[in-house]
Amino acid sequence: MLMTLRRRQGRQDKPLRDARGGATAASSDAVSALAGQAGGAGRQAAELDALVESLAGDSAGQARAMQALAGQIDSLAQANAAMNDVARSVDANIVQARAAVGQVAGSVDGVVYALREVAAAAQEITQIALQTRLVAFNASVQAQRSGEAGRGFNVVADVVKDLATKVEQSSRLIGATLTQLDRRVGELTVEISEDPAHRRQSRFHRALAQAQAGVAEIARAGQGSRPGCGLAAEEVRALASDAARMTEQLRGAREVTQRFAALSAGLAELAADSGLQTDDSRYIAAVTEAAESVSAMFCEAIRTGAIDIGDLFDEAYAPVTGTDPQQHTTRFVAFAERALPALQEPLLQLSSAVVFCAAVDRNGYLPVRSVNLAQTSVDCRVSGDQSSGNRRLLDDHVGLAAGRNDRRFLLQTYCRDLADGHRVLMKDLSAPIRVDGRLWGGLRLGYLA
Repeated sequence: MLMTLRRRQGRQDKPLRDARGGATAASSDAVSALAGQAGGAGRQAAELDALVESLAGDSAGQARAMQALAGQIDSLAQANAAMNDVARSVDANIVQARAAVGQVAGSVDGVVYALREVAAAAQEITQIALQTRLVAFNASVQAQRSGEAGRGFNVVADVVKDLATKVEQSSRLIGATLTQLDRRVGELTVEISEDPAHRRQSRFHRALAQAQAGVAEIARAGQGSRPGCGLAAEEVRALASDAARMTEQLRGAREVTQRFAALSAGLAELAADSGLQTDDSRYIAAVTEAAESVSAMFCEAIRTGAIDIGDLFDEAYAPVTGTDPQQHTTRFVAFAERALPALQEPLLQLSSAVVFCAAVDRNGYLPVRSVNLAQTSVDCRVSGDQSSGNRRLLDDHVGLAAGRNDRRFLLQTYCRDLADGHRVLMKDLSAPIRVDGRLWGGLRLGYLA
């Protein structure tokens, strides 16, 4: 009787078990399909995130450029105001110069009058000298007629005649010099005189008038540009404000795309935990296993004294002088360079899509990495030196998230900028490295999405 009831119960439960099995299979298929779609959505989210990041950077750059332009326009307006002040000052100086020149012209007229009086006096001296020489000549003739008695008087007459001759020569020289001086002073008077009769001939006053007209034109131009400068500065500042608001909106959009990318990564992690196979399954298995090997190797190194735990967790990143890109050293870098390549390089053989494999500490510091030589164009080295990517602080959001992740693994999808200006879609898969229960960092594997 009991066996009969059990057989009946078994026959009744079979459809339920079959239904449950079918439901489980359907659920697994649904999760697998959802994980596959999440992977594609993650790639799209990464591309959209890169696009939004680029737009936000461009918008922020435009806002900064417009603010700088507005500042330059303000400087131009200030320069125009200063130019107006200088123009007014120059105009006042020209007026003062004209007045001073007028005073000089009056003084020059007095000098001309005095020179002409001196010339007249010199002419009178010349006439007197001529008369004296004539008298001396007559006296000499009379002395010669007087014979021996007039010999002494003849000597005196000769001396007076010579002296008169020299006086005449000197007075004539003075007269000629005064004539030249009078002519030159007269020319100067014409050049600087305010007399309307001479204005047409005065180059000096024409130059002053032209300078005054030029200064007035500068002042008018500067005064006329001030309203335009103010309006232009307001317009540019308004554009800068719009660009700043757009930048903030794009940053908000980027936060949404990053949350969406994180959601797709969470679905991929759920699928892996459910035992479902996805495109990332072999990478996840290899990275998590390798991270455990690195953890075990670090623990063994501490146990055997190959490195001190304090040195292994050293965060005193010392810059290396003369390196570009900037490199740093730590107390564990020498140990890492010896020990890590043997555990990292086998992961390069997972597929041709793998770009690099590297262990980073919790601050994103990368002591040494292994690079797939077939993907060197994707590698983010600045120079051609293979070692330039080592000893680097990669503290971007991807590097920091990989170094500080404490879950079984973390899958990140992002766009990497190449040296030729193009972008490539990458996946960064990392698993935590623990030393005696303490998070040291993570093992990163970068491969093409």
